[in-house]
Amino acid sequence: MGWIDPTASCSACSRKQSPASTEEEKCKTARATIAELSCLNQNEKYNLEKENAPVVFIVSTTGDGEPPDNALQFVKRIKKKTLPNDHYKHLCYALLALGDTNYANFCNCGKTIERHLQELGAKQFYATGYADDGVGLEVVVDPWLEGLWKAIKAALSKMASDRTAPSKGDAGESPKETPDSYTPDVLLNLLSLGDHQNCESIKASVNTDSKYASAASSSASTTQTAVSDLRPASPAGSLGLASQSRGTASISTSAPETQTQDAGFPHLTLAGSLTCSLPPLSESSLNVPALPPPYLDVSLQDVGTMKQIVGQFNKETVHEVPIDRALQLTSGDSVKTALLLELDISAYPTMAYQPGDSFDVFCPNKATEVDGMLHRLGLQDQRNYHVHVSLKKDNKKKGAQVPSYIPQNISLLYLLTWCLEIRSVPKKAFLRALVEHTGDSVQRRRLQELCSKQGGADYNQYVRDPSLSVLELLTAFPSCQPPLSLLIEHLPKLQPRPYSAASSRLKHPGKLHFVFNVVEFPACSGRPAGRRGLCTGWLFDLINPGLVFPGKAECSGSLTLPKIHVSLRPNCSFRPPSDPLVPFIMVGPGTGVAPFIGFLQQRENERQENPEAVFGETWLFFGCRHRDRDYLFREELEGFVCSGTLSHLKVCFSRDDQEQEEGKEVAPSVSRPRYVQHNLLLNSQYVTEILLKQNGYLYVCGDAKNMAKDVNDTLIEMIKTELQVDQLEAMKTLAGLREQKRYLQDIWG
Repeated sequence: MGWIDPTASCSACSRKQSPASTEEEKCKTARATIAELSCLNQNEKYNLEKENAPVVFIVSTTGDGEPPDNALQFVKRIKKKTLPNDHYKHLCYALLALGDTNYANFCNCGKTIERHLQELGAKQFYATGYADDGVGLEVVVDPWLEGLWKAIKAALSKMASDRTAPSKGDAGESPKETPDSYTPDVLLNLLSLGDHQNCESIKASVNTDSKYASAASSSASTTQTAVSDLRPASPAGSLGLASQSRGTASISTSAPETQTQDAGFPHLTLAGSLTCSLPPLSESSLNVPALPPPYLDVSLQDVGTMKQIVGQFNKETVHEVPIDRALQLTSGDSVKTALLLELDISAYPTMAYQPGDSFDVFCPNKATEVDGMLHRLGLQDQRNYHVHVSLKKDNKKKGAQVPSYIPQNISLLYLLTWCLEIRSVPKKAFLRALVEHTGDSVQRRRLQELCSKQGGADYNQYVRDPSLSVLELLTAFPSCQPPLSLLIEHLPKLQPRPYSAASSRLKHPGKLHFVFNVVEFPACSGRPAGRRGLCTGWLFDLINPGLVFPGKAECSGSLTLPKIHVSLRPNCSFRPPSDPLVPFIMVGPGTGVAPFIGFLQQRENERQENPEAVFGETWLFFGCRHRDRDYLFREELEGFVCSGTLSHLKVCFSRDDQEQEEGKEVAPSVSRPRYVQHNLLLNSQYVTEILLKQNGYLYVCGDAKNMAKDVNDTLIEMIKTELQVDQLEAMKTLAGLREQKRYLQDIWG
C-alpha cells in the first residue's frame, strides 16, 4: 500500500484465516488481512468487476490535471458511457489522492476516479485523503494511513457479520455468536509484481519504510510488514538513534525522565512552543520515521575570485523584462496590500500571451536570509568557493542522482541564492535527519517529537501552519549542526512563482499586467519577527521607490524601475469561449479577478471592432472585504458594465455592514451576500440556465482551500434545487461540465 508511489496503484484487502482444529479455536485465532498490490495498468493482477474485498486506490495527478501514464487506460475504462449504474455496486473502496496546490487542478485524477466509481455504484468505506506536496504529503498521508487500518478492520468485520447474518430461510435459527475480540489484524502482503519499475518502487518503500509501524514490525519478513498496532512501544530507556539500522521501518524512543512538580511549589501551567513540548507528548514513547539514507558528497573548493552570476536561465524561454509601472490598488488601511505591475515585453514577440495565461517570475532567496544560512552553517568565509556535488559510493538510496537544478561551476553563494528553496517548510524526513546532527539531548528529543507520529499536532502547529523556514528552525535549535550535503538532499528546488495575466494584448500592446497581494507571515514561536512572502516581498522591495499610491498622479520621468526574469506559462484550457455567442460566468474574489480583466478587455476590443455582432452574456462575481479599501479594478469593472461588455456585475463585501454597503436602511432580518457563493445562490436560476441549457462556461479563479470548495459545494446545491435531483445526480451533472471543459478553475493554495 505504497502511498509514496508517484503514479498510481490499488490494493485489495482479503481475509486469510489461520488454520484451527476447533470452532472455538477459530473464533479465538487472530485473523490477518493481506493486501495485493498492483499498478492500475496491470489488469492481469486484479479484477474489480469481481472483487469483494475492500480496495484502496493511491493516485497522483500529472500535467493539467491528467492521470499518470499507468492510470490512463483505467480512467478511460471507468468513463465508458455503456457501463451500467450498478457496475461497481459490490465494490468497497478508499482513495488517497496525491497532488500539489502549486499547480492547477489539484488532485484531479483522484477526484475523477472517485467520481466515476461512485457513479457506477461503488461505496466508500473510508474518507478520501487529498495530500498536498506543496506543504508536505505526510501532513495528510500520516493521519490518513493511521485511520485506514481501523477502517479496513471495520469494513472486514462488517463483511463478516453480513456473511454470518441468518438468511430468510434460517429465520428460526440463532446466529452463531462471534466474540468481541473477533477483529482481524491487518497485514500487508506484497505479492510479486514482476519487473514493473513503478510498482517495485512501491514495494521497496513499504518494505523498508512503512513510516510508523511499531518497532516490533521490523522483524517481520521482507514480504510482510505489520502495521495494525500503532501504539507507542513500551519505554526501554534512552535509545541512541544513530545506532539504529537504516533498514528499520521505525524506531521507538522513550521520553527522558523529568520532575514535573516539587513539594512546596504550586503547580505551574507551561505553554508549549516550537522548542518545548508538554505532557502527554513530552512523556510519551515515540514512533519516528526511518532515517533517510544520505546519498550526496559535497566539497567546497577555493578557485580564487569566481565571477558571480545573477542567474543561469534558458534564454529561449526566460526573458529579462523591465517593470514600467507599479500601482497600489488598495488603500493604506486595507488588511492586504494589492499591487499591479506593468511589464514591457515589446522586445520579446514570443511572449504572445492570451487572456487566461499565466507566467512565471524568477526570484532569488532574500540576501539577508542567505547570509544567515551561511553563518548558521559556519560557511560565511567560503561563500565564493566552488561547490562540487556527487553521489556517495555505495549509497543506499534507490534511484539516487545529483539534483538536476544544481548547475556546474557555481559558488556556494549562488547555490543558496538561486537553486535551493531555503524558505521551504522542513518536512518530517528532514527533521528526522537533523536529529543525527543535534548535540543537545533536549533539543534532539524535541526534533524527534516533531517528526514522530505522536507529535503530528505539534508539527502542524509550530512548523507547517506558520510556514516555518529551515533557517528559522535551525536558529531555534542551536546545537543542530547539519552538513551542507544534508540541505542539498532535503531542500527542494527554488521554483519560479506563477501569476495570472491581468491584461489583454489587444488593449495593451507590448505590455503585460499582473496583480498580487504582498503576503505577510506574522511572528510566531520560532519566528520572532514577521516577514513577507519570498517573491511578493522581493517584488515589493524592488518597486517600492517608484510605487504609485491610490489617488496620486503618476509622475512623468519618474524613477526607472528594475528588470525581472519571466517566462510565459500558457493555459490552453482557461480561455474565453472561442464562440462569441456563448455566455460565460466568471467567479474571482480578491486578486482572483485578475485573469477576468484580460477576458473583459479582449471582449471589449472585439465589440469595438465588430459593433454589429451579437455577443453572449457575461457575468462576474467579485468579492472583497470593504468597498472603499480593496475593491480592485472598481472603475474599470464599472466601465465594462456601462459599455455593455460586462452584462452583470455581482459584488459583495464581507466586512462592510449592510447600511454602509447599500447606502440605505435595511431590515435586520434581511440577510445579505458576504461571499461570492452567496451571490451565486441568489442568482441560481440564471446561473444554472446558462450552464445547463445554454451550454455556457463557468470560470473560477482564486483560493483553492476555501473559496473554490465553497463555490463547488454551492453549485451542487443549486443544481439539486433547480433540477430537483439528489446529491449524487447533481455531482454527476457538475462532473459532466468539468469533462466538457465548461467548468474551469485556476486556483492556488
